[in-house]
Amino acid sequence: MAAKSPPPFDLPILTRAAAGAFRKLDPRLMGNNPVMFVTLAGAVLTTLSLGTAGSDRLFVLHLAVWLWFTVLFANFAEALAEGRGKAGAETLRKAREDTMARRRGSHGIEPVPASSLEPGDVVVCEAGDVVPADGEIIEGIASVDESAITGESAPVIRESGGDRSAATGGTRVLSDRLVIRVTSEKGGTFLDRMIAMVEGARRQKTPNEIALTILLSAMTALFLLVCATLKPLGTFSRLDFPLPTLVALMVCLIPTTIGGLLSAIGISGIDRLLRRNVIATSGRAIEAAGDIDVLLLDKTGTITIGNRMASDFRPARGVSELQLADTAQLASLADETPEGRSIVVLAKQRFNLRGRDLTQARATFIPFSARTRMSGVDLEGRCLRKGAADSIKAHIESRSGRFPAEVLRLVETACRNGRTPLVVAEDHRVLGVVELKDVVKGGIRERFAQLRKMGIKTVMITGDNPLTAAAIAAEAGVDDFMAGATPEDKLRRIRSEQAEGRLVAMTGDGTNDAPALAQADVGVAMNTGSQAAREAGNMVDLDSNPTKLIEIVGIGKQILMTRGALTTFSLANDAAKYFAILPAMLVSRFPCIEPLNLMRLSSPQSAILSAVIFNALILVALIPLALKGVPYRPMGAAAVLRRHLLTYGLGGLAAPFAGIKLLDLLVARLLPLS
Repeated sequence: MAAKSPPPFDLPILTRAAAGAFRKLDPRLMGNNPVMFVTLAGAVLTTLSLGTAGSDRLFVLHLAVWLWFTVLFANFAEALAEGRGKAGAETLRKAREDTMARRRGSHGIEPVPASSLEPGDVVVCEAGDVVPADGEIIEGIASVDESAITGESAPVIRESGGDRSAATGGTRVLSDRLVIRVTSEKGGTFLDRMIAMVEGARRQKTPNEIALTILLSAMTALFLLVCATLKPLGTFSRLDFPLPTLVALMVCLIPTTIGGLLSAIGISGIDRLLRRNVIATSGRAIEAAGDIDVLLLDKTGTITIGNRMASDFRPARGVSELQLADTAQLASLADETPEGRSIVVLAKQRFNLRGRDLTQARATFIPFSARTRMSGVDLEGRCLRKGAADSIKAHIESRSGRFPAEVLRLVETACRNGRTPLVVAEDHRVLGVVELKDVVKGGIRERFAQLRKMGIKTVMITGDNPLTAAAIAAEAGVDDFMAGATPEDKLRRIRSEQAEGRLVAMTGDGTNDAPALAQADVGVAMNTGSQAAREAGNMVDLDSNPTKLIEIVGIGKQILMTRGALTTFSLANDAAKYFAILPAMLVSRFPCIEPLNLMRLSSPQSAILSAVIFNALILVALIPLALKGVPYRPMGAAAVLRRHLLTYGLGGLAAPFAGIKLLDLLVARLLPLS
């Protein structure tokens, strides 16, 4: 895989993350996380109070050290998540290294640095050349090594026209010659955007993350107020609550666990997606994928392989299959489309009919056009044509011929079977039908069944007629289909679903998919698709596998579940620490609360220090879970809530009682605290 992440605890990554934890102490950066900013302020105040601590200096020193550790451990988790992405981008960065380009200008071809290319420049790439920038292929067809992008060693075919005309900077031409028009700005190539996204340097918070941050900030403000009121309460009750004690109490009660890991959860989700060879240009899109209800898939190149291939010759009455194959092959010799070439190949395979040299036969080739929807050849007084049924019918009737009803039935049968029929005619006579088959990608039916289990409705979108679309939809196993769909139809369908409150995902690879990809909540463009499609989507699947959305949905749900699980654990954790610290602090002055002193800790100072140490260590213990994510299993919201309460809620309550009690025994034995 091109940007495959290294192991999470690789020594160089740990070293860089440790250094990054200190760099992130910058208050301007800490201000993005209110919970940890308050913890940082508490660590500073505790450190400053060392000068006035008197006999409690050892206690205050230990408090200050562990408060700083709490902040550093939270920063370390975020830096570790970022470091994995940055390490994963190294191979991409190597592929982006500046190369020389051969730019076509008014004075011929001139070598220039790739970094100097601008949109509209035309470059020539021959076998062995590295494509210097993103662009559209305007001439030629070639085999291209895209392993620097996809990690897939098998070369792909790129050609001018159609949906495989996108060229990506950093890939290498293996054969033939391509002429490419540059479309990317300086530093704005697809590879550059991949590197920036992988490194996560400018990751934006998602709406769910923003909402949770607001909640955590409100809870922090509430506990700040509570701790502030303890000072006058202590004065009234003749209890001394030093500033370090109040700071420690506040840090233990505010949601530092989830506050310290919140950013790492989101960044690690992007990294997990990258390891599945999907680049997300928006963290919001990953989380939206976890909640999608409807998936729209373009048929050609997404559900099917892309190129329709000739599969059968269906002759009319009185016409042999050999005669039909011979005429169809002659009419296709000048047809350079994949469909035309496949007819020539099928005739050769079935009847050993080989291509003939027609240069001496005064042949006039009729190329395919969108207006006539047919092609063919005029050869020695013979008029050979092949094309769409209605076009051939009009052609035959214009020559006073008759379109047989049996051929019309062959056309309808082909459509019902999911085939595309091409009718073949000679002069005013219809010879039969050539069936073209859309090849459905292997294993796709089972993948759609998995999406159905997740509660996601799949809709196939195609420009085919309804009969053909219905047959392919049945073979692929989608829930619904749209036939004869135009770009406007796709947009209307997406907007209609969104208007009813559903989140919509769209996968596609063609230029005509670009508007729908831009409108969808999650737009997954195939890497083999057009430049327009890749620009419009907010994710790019480097493997061009439409069912990759199953993994994308799983990662989106995993992020949401991980955040929910750790939030549940954090809140339960804070509640347990409340019963550990407050009774130990107040029981000497208020003996009536002795029943609340469940843990029977050694002393108030030992209780407070043990809670602070536990608060820091639990952050370290949860870093692997934040990076890896909670395992996702398809289940309802009620089942997820029940699971979180039982596993992380009860775990969050139990862990502090055991951990703080053990730490209290160690602190009481090792440190001479009062």
